[in-house]
Amino acid sequence: MQIDMKEVKIFSGTSNVELAEKIAKRLNCKLGDVQIVRFKDGEIYVRVDETVRGRDIFVIQPTSGPVNENLMELLIFIDALKRASAKSINVLMPYYGYARQERKSSPREPITAKLVANLLTTAGADRLVGMDLHADQIQGFYDIPVDHLQALPLLAKYFLDKGFKGDDVVVVSPDIGGVKRARKLAEWLDCKIAIIDKRRPKPNLSEVMNLIGDVEGKIAIFIDDMIDTAGTITNGVEAIIKRGAKEAYICCSHAILSGPAVERLEKCPVKEVIVTDSIRLADEKKIDKIKVLSVDVLFAKAIERIVKHESVSELFESIDTFEDK
Repeated sequence: MQIDMKEVKIFSGTSNVELAEKIAKRLNCKLGDVQIVRFKDGEIYVRVDETVRGRDIFVIQPTSGPVNENLMELLIFIDALKRASAKSINVLMPYYGYARQERKSSPREPITAKLVANLLTTAGADRLVGMDLHADQIQGFYDIPVDHLQALPLLAKYFLDKGFKGDDVVVVSPDIGGVKRARKLAEWLDCKIAIIDKRRPKPNLSEVMNLIGDVEGKIAIFIDDMIDTAGTITNGVEAIIKRGAKEAYICCSHAILSGPAVERLEKCPVKEVIVTDSIRLADEKKIDKIKVLSVDVLFAKAIERIVKHESVSELFESIDTFEDK
């Protein structure tokens, strides 16, 4: 891939420098020079060490844990770029923190996904490029352009390369809310879906109540947008194995893997857990079951198409997007 870097600069925050470097390499360029310092009291200092005046700037910063620090760092970064007279500030957020609170489900609750949108636009962002947002309606919280990328073709390609297709396969949604996502993967794999009916008595705790669909003798592929504590997904895997599934796989876009998640996945009767590198995976979380697929090609092509004023939606309509060319 090649774009005219005279008018474009790509920077990275500290959240996932490895992914940012991969993206820049795909575009045959280097990351911009920036100093990011944390004072002893926790305050964050950002200084851009090269001119950005009149340039189109892309800042890569998933707001994964520590969420508040990475979000604040991004806001300060945007402010620094705005005050340095950048032509446009495009925020690439492979993982969108606070996305799970995108509506009020009970009285006196915040809608933090909207609050983050307000913060980013007030700071000076001109565009948001996200991937697999927890809810599609988050795009409507913004009055600036939002490009919503999808890792689904990348995940589908992985399973198709393994020969998982047709009646021997079933895609499982771990809850009712994920049915749309499961149905899309099932279309790629030409198979049927099943749905776990669960209840959640409190956050990060779920109980399997029922299974809708046939999994007996099939290869079951669970799909979700994120794995946090892994309680929901591992309970689901155990439930479908008891109901006769031949083997189980888990795939998701965002591997948060907080608290007991890694331990639960190790004990779970799942064969593989396929995730993307939207969130940097710490060394202590890299177990044999976890397979990490990179989204560097997707974001590099998104940058290229934005700069060239071409369609971004075409990127997730074909698995050819992820061919290593």
